[in-house]
Amino acid sequence: MQSLDNTRVAVIGLGYVGLPLAVEFGKQFDVVGFDIHEKRIQELRNGVDHTQEVSSEELVTANRLGYTTDLEALRDCNVFVVTVPTPVDEHKRPDFTPLIKASQSIGKVLKCGDVVIYESTVYPGATEEICVPELERVSGLRFNVDFTVGYSPERINPGDKVRRLVNIPKITSGSTPETADFVDELYRRIIQAGTHKASSLKVAEAAKVIENTQRDANIALINEFALIFHRLGIDTADVLDAASTKWNFLPFRPGLVGGHCIGVDPYYLIQKAQSVGYHPDILLSCRRVNDAMGRHVASEVVKLMIAKGHAIKGSRVLVLGFTFKEDCSDIRNTRIVDLIQEFESFGVYVDVYDPWANVVEAKSEYGVDLLEHSPVPGAYAALVFAVAHEQFRSFAPMLVSNLIADDVVIYDVKGVLPKDIVSGRL
Repeated sequence: MQSLDNTRVAVIGLGYVGLPLAVEFGKQFDVVGFDIHEKRIQELRNGVDHTQEVSSEELVTANRLGYTTDLEALRDCNVFVVTVPTPVDEHKRPDFTPLIKASQSIGKVLKCGDVVIYESTVYPGATEEICVPELERVSGLRFNVDFTVGYSPERINPGDKVRRLVNIPKITSGSTPETADFVDELYRRIIQAGTHKASSLKVAEAAKVIENTQRDANIALINEFALIFHRLGIDTADVLDAASTKWNFLPFRPGLVGGHCIGVDPYYLIQKAQSVGYHPDILLSCRRVNDAMGRHVASEVVKLMIAKGHAIKGSRVLVLGFTFKEDCSDIRNTRIVDLIQEFESFGVYVDVYDPWANVVEAKSEYGVDLLEHSPVPGAYAALVFAVAHEQFRSFAPMLVSNLIADDVVIYDVKGVLPKDIVSGRL
C-alpha cells in the first residue's frame, strides 16, 4: 500500500460528481481528470464548467489538476476514482454499462499496488460482483493480492451552494483493512466535515442506496396523501402546513421525482432484493406512485381545461421548468418529460421554458425543443409551474398577469404561486 505522499489520482468521469472531487484532490495531489467527451475536456481546459457546480476561480485553484481523454495519461496514477453514472434501462433494470466500461479502461493501466475507488451508486455487493472481475480480467492482476478496491459513495447535491462536497460527511471503505485506512485518510485530506469508515464495501454500498431510497419512500407517501386529499377536496399544502406544527413531522412535499439518484437508485436495491428471493413491496409501490405523478398532473390540467371550456386537441400549454430540480441545470431523468408526453397524448401542443436547462442537451437527450427566450403573451390554455426556480418564484405573479387571460388554467406543481390565483396544485 502506497503512502499519501506519492499518491497520484485519476478521476474517471468529470460530471456533477467527478469534477468537484477532482478539483478538491487537485489542490493537494497530482490529479488527472479523465472523460471520454473531448468537448467536456476542452471546456474545462478553458476554465468553464457548464454544470455550474464549480466556478472558474475554483478550477484555477486546483493547480495540480489536468484533463485528458487519453487513457495512457493515467498510466502513472496509482489511485483511480470512478464517478460514472449508474442509470437504469427502459425496463427499470440497473444498467452497469458505464461502470463496466470504466473498469475495463482502468484495467488496461492498472499496476501492482494500485487502489481503485468507486463512488457510483450500486446495490450491496456490486463492486465485487460487477467491477472487480473486469479489473482482474483486463489487467491480469489478482484482487486483494496485486490491487485493492475501495468504495466511497458520492453525496453531491447538484445546485446546492451550501452543502457542497467538502461540507458533507463522507462514507469510506476498503476491501482490506489497510485499504480501508488508506481510503479514509485520503478523503479526510479534502472533506472538512469528516469521514465515516464503514466496516465493509457492502455496508458502504448499502448505506448509499438506502439514503435515496428512503427519500423516495417519504416523497411517495406525501404524493399518495396528495392524491387522496385531492379526491376529498382538501388542499394538501394546507394539510402539510398544519401537520408541520408538530416537531417530529417530516417536512416533505409532493412533486415529481426525477434526477440521477432518487428516481433511479431504488431500482438497484429492488433488483438485488429480487435476486435473493425477496419481493420488496414497499419499494416497488413507492416507485409506482412517484413514476405516475407526471401523468397525474397532466391529466388534472386537462380536466381543468375542459371545465373552463377549452377544446383540448390543438390547444397550447406552457410548462415552466425542465430540469429535475430547482436552481440547477441538471436534466438527468427529469420527469417533466412525463408531463409533456401525457399532454401530447391528448393532442395538446406544449411549450417548455427553462432558463437553467441547456437547449441543445434537452433536444439531444429527450427530443424536446425548449424555448430559447422568455415566453411572450400568447394563446395558452394552461400554464404549469413545474420547477421552482428562483426566477419563477420571484416573477411568478408578473408572469401570470402578462402571459395569460382569465380563462387560462394555472397549475402549480411546486407551490410557487399564491393560492388564490391557481386553478389547481399538488
